Amino acid sequence: MKNKPHKDTIVIYETSTKGIDVKISGETIWLNQKKIAEVFDTTTDNIGLHIKNIYQEGELEENSTTEDSSVVQKEGSREVRRRVKLYNLDVIIAVGYRVNSKKATRFRQWATNIINNHIVRGYSINRGRLKANYAEFLQAVDDVKSLLPKHFHLDNSSVVELITLFADTWLSLDAYDKDQITFEGVTKRKVALTADKLNTALAELKKNLISKGEASDIFGKERTRDSIAGIVGNVMQSFGGNELYPSIEEKAAHLLYFVIKNHPFIDGNKRSGAYAFIWFLRQAKILDTTRITPPALTAITLLIAESSPRDKDKMVGLVCTFLTKEKSGLPHIATD
Repeated sequence: MKNKPHKDTIVIYETSTKGIDVKISGETIWLNQKKIAEVFDTTTDNIGLHIKNIYQEGELEENSTTEDSSVVQKEGSREVRRRVKLYNLDVIIAVGYRVNSKKATRFRQWATNIINNHIVRGYSINRGRLKANYAEFLQAVDDVKSLLPKHFHLDNSSVVELITLFADTWLSLDAYDKDQITFEGVTKRKVALTADKLNTALAELKKNLISKGEASDIFGKERTRDSIAGIVGNVMQSFGGNELYPSIEEKAAHLLYFVIKNHPFIDGNKRSGAYAFIWFLRQAKILDTTRITPPALTAITLLIAESSPRDKDKMVGLVCTFLTKEKSGLPHIATD
């Protein structure tokens, strides 16, 4: 059945015949005996006999697998409304394993392959749906790339990581474009962030990288004195007793953004920003290491680094949405 499925059509398995129109209801499909006979290239009498045996042998329960429907049939020059019994997918599959025809044999081969995939691999692939969604996937890739400056090229693995990252939060790139990013479920809990603590953590990062030969002595060296202290002051600032960024997620997002975009260091701003982001989330005990993976962190860091300064609120909003949407589903895994 190679016709493109629509809301009243379903592809059961591929043959060279035309599509079969079906009724879709209650998360299953329904066919009458005549259409089941078309699927397996046999007679309605043969289908009726198999269905009778299926019920008599107790393979399926008739009440839960049948449904009465009213259809209009053309009989001669008249149109007559008749009551027709419909059978669901369970019956269609059971019949397919009993009918003796070439089409039924192909059906059994197809169904057996699907079952084997589920048992051995734990999944099966709907190639038709995969093909139909491929164009949408490519559009999603283009949407992510359009957020970046024209001169910048983000590698494909990072693009896919960004798509996965934000698709998982149910974030629409359309909302990004329309400045409609909102986020809920923020963590409003006091957490200590001082310049001394952050500088100590960044000094440890520098020491480790140098020992591995992955950084030079200028890595993490401030361009001007107290640059990090100024960033921490911005993140933790308050007015009239109220914090400017009251949630942990907002603080973390702004810390990441400021370290990357303000270029406080001669070298290593992106790596230092990503490290400070993870370090702060760990201090606040909301770091989800199953979600904030190294590829995900790299992708969002590059996106911020190459973004336009006028998109600062958008970038912070993206990070906050990423951090908060997850908490409405699975809980975060806190690490010490």
